[in-house]
Amino acid sequence: MARLLWQDPARMGFGVRRFRLGPARELLEGAGGAFVSGFNAVVAGETERIDDLREDLRGFAYEGAGMACATLDVLTLTGGRRLRELLSGQGLRHPHLIHMGTGRAYARMRLRPMWGVHSVHPLLRWLAHDGFGFHQGFFSSDRTVGRQRTAGLMDRTRRAIFDQGLGRMLWFHECAGAGDVVLRVAEFPAGRRADLWSGVGLAATYTGGASTADLGRLAAAAAEDGFRAHLAQGCALACAARLISAVVPEHTVAAAPVLCGTEVDEAAGWTDTALVALGHNAHSDDHYQAWRAGIRKAWARRDRDS
Repeated sequence: MARLLWQDPARMGFGVRRFRLGPARELLEGAGGAFVSGFNAVVAGETERIDDLREDLRGFAYEGAGMACATLDVLTLTGGRRLRELLSGQGLRHPHLIHMGTGRAYARMRLRPMWGVHSVHPLLRWLAHDGFGFHQGFFSSDRTVGRQRTAGLMDRTRRAIFDQGLGRMLWFHECAGAGDVVLRVAEFPAGRRADLWSGVGLAATYTGGASTADLGRLAAAAAEDGFRAHLAQGCALACAARLISAVVPEHTVAAAPVLCGTEVDEAAGWTDTALVALGHNAHSDDHYQAWRAGIRKAWARRDRDS
């Protein structure tokens, strides 16, 4: 099975994918390479190798590991055993990325997210739809970006999370070029741009690749488009993911004040506060959307009071 599932790192190259090329290419392709390394480590039964990677790249590797675990769990009908073990063990500090990785597994297997895998995080599990959108955009960009198609039979909430993942992918598609990302988002209907902006904010903060000046251009463009809060929401989620991992790169530290108007720890705290406000049984897609809305409200209060 390992031989059948092994992924070729060359498939992640921007030249192969016909993505825009720019100064951030090496950084972004490095993230893609780490993702493949994490995937291949799991299918080879050598998950411990992930921690040999550079610290700031391990989150991407655990995203790949999440994809591998979900793939193996579905193929072997374990109900999510490998994924649960990863989340409670070696991948404990990377829950957001691991859940995104599960969505990439479903996209590759042409299944709907969360089919056949149970008992993962009741709210973060919705990030599988984010990973689904990222994967569809990355490997079917002509259809998903060019023709702006989404997966069929998705309700409004799932499409919204799908678009967050697609927005995250646009950061890679446009090679972290702020102006190009702004133009690409503007091509989509207004009803989809809010979620695309949240994905852009997440990728710009978590992955990096843009200067402080370019991040400022993103913030100005999102404000002009009417979706400044959504950009900040994505940034806050990325701050939380980085803070939980205990590795906060310089580009995340630099992005938080520009996109959220505050430091990493405060922005990450908004995600915790919004989650607590939902109560102990938050699990549905409506709860997930309320969580995102709560993060935006926290940013709006901070912006109003500053």
